[in-house]
Amino acid sequence: MIGLLLACGQTELSRGSSNIIQGSPTIIIGAGIGGLVSAVLLATRGMKVTVLEKESRPGGKVRQLEVDGAPIDAGPTVFTMRSVIDAIFESAGERSEDHIRLHQADRLARHAWGPEDRLDLYADADRSMEAIGEFAGAKAAAGFRNFTKEAKRIFEILDTPFLHNSKTYPPGLMWRIGLWRVKALIDIRPYESLWKVLKEHFDDPRLLQLFGRYTTYCGSSPFQTPATLMLIAHVEAQGVWAIEGGMSALATALEKLAKSQGVVFRYDTPVARIDVHNQSVTAVELASGERIATEKIIFNGDPAALASGLLGDDVTPAVRKVPVAARSLSALVWLANCKTSGFPLDHHNVFFSPDYPREFQEIRAGSPPSAPTAYVCALDRGTGQTHELGRERLQVIVNAPANGDHHIYSTEERETCTSNMLARLSACGLELENPLPHRLVTPSEFATLFPATGGALYGRASHGWAASFLRPGSRTAIRGLYCAGGATHPGAGVPMAALSGRQASEALLSDHISTRWFHRRDIAGGISTRSVMTNATG
Repeated sequence: MIGLLLACGQTELSRGSSNIIQGSPTIIIGAGIGGLVSAVLLATRGMKVTVLEKESRPGGKVRQLEVDGAPIDAGPTVFTMRSVIDAIFESAGERSEDHIRLHQADRLARHAWGPEDRLDLYADADRSMEAIGEFAGAKAAAGFRNFTKEAKRIFEILDTPFLHNSKTYPPGLMWRIGLWRVKALIDIRPYESLWKVLKEHFDDPRLLQLFGRYTTYCGSSPFQTPATLMLIAHVEAQGVWAIEGGMSALATALEKLAKSQGVVFRYDTPVARIDVHNQSVTAVELASGERIATEKIIFNGDPAALASGLLGDDVTPAVRKVPVAARSLSALVWLANCKTSGFPLDHHNVFFSPDYPREFQEIRAGSPPSAPTAYVCALDRGTGQTHELGRERLQVIVNAPANGDHHIYSTEERETCTSNMLARLSACGLELENPLPHRLVTPSEFATLFPATGGALYGRASHGWAASFLRPGSRTAIRGLYCAGGATHPGAGVPMAALSGRQASEALLSDHISTRWFHRRDIAGGISTRSVMTNATG
């Protein structure tokens, strides 16, 4: 699980240096997407890898919970940037399509503001532009065309030098982009808010909401994030896929791939601390008292756990502590297996608040929104599986403040939040079974799952031009300790977590390994063979 205490199931040993297991494998703490990717890529290079996980299964935030006998996805549901995952399988000489069944969506999402106030966006940009024209007029369609061009431009500038590369600071980014490309640096628009720049493209407040909402993919407010983040819209427009079996099927496939490369997984026993000597890692200590000697650790959890001392005081200098005010959004997540009626649901659906600024003002003040925007994933639609009218599995998400470490949602507050969410769906024409059989996960539960975060699901919020540079990178201030996951560079979401896992493995190899130390294997993708060999040999 991406979080703190993660671990094992081998023979329990008493505490003390005499109990250190010989062999010094690379230890990955956490079997989230970033940890799974790191495990695969390191193993393909012949490294001995052990993954320690506190839960009983892989996935981290990618997980399922049972409601009324039905397993329902309780984590990420949007799968983009398929090429990132394809490359991981290719690194092991496999094809992703032989391990997971994907269905590319023709319709990216269905959006609603009222019973008859709906807009669909499509994988075909021309079709989306036509739909926007019919919805809001020719000027809005032209604005969409210009918006998509600008979003694509920003993505292309940052894709290789920032998203697919290790963390850097502004001077380093300038160097990667090219010091002579001054216009490119201006074009990414880091000093203007997304909301302000969206107004250059759209007059219709509904379209401002729609395209501003993409910042919530990284747990941030469109009123505080830089316009750079419009690149998220371009990423989604390049393709959205549904995975048969849900996102958990991806985690299971990556675990199987890692095992085929010799990776050892140990579930259900927490890691209590990371030992450090002379600013270098020396071992991990499990909650059982067992210690495993190692000089190489990838922490696939929220770095806030390191900075807060939850894995020992020795590793608190590893990363900067995220101020409470800088936390990303948390969420209220309803999981239901229920009857639906009225609204023609697609796989991804968004029901917008009547007052978007107020929604984020309330969250910033520490309260769940009274009239929230609600995202509904109809898990049984668009996946190639037969959907029968009647009961269906839903995941409903409403943004909430990351205050779960000091605010517990009472029964009355949970009922109020549920009522507010249902009222928003009903106002747009969607009726759910009443009373609604459901399970509600609040920021309080997320704070328990991911210690030291307050329930923040995306690490540091992307507020202000410097936020992306303050997010922890692969390397830490402790030698031999690396970070991977959605709270590290390059950011939140399944593909970004996968990229962080790749970058952590590359950093570890570069710092610690000469390619002559292990068996050479062909690499078809994932890690660049040339870069690894060059870095590892100096």
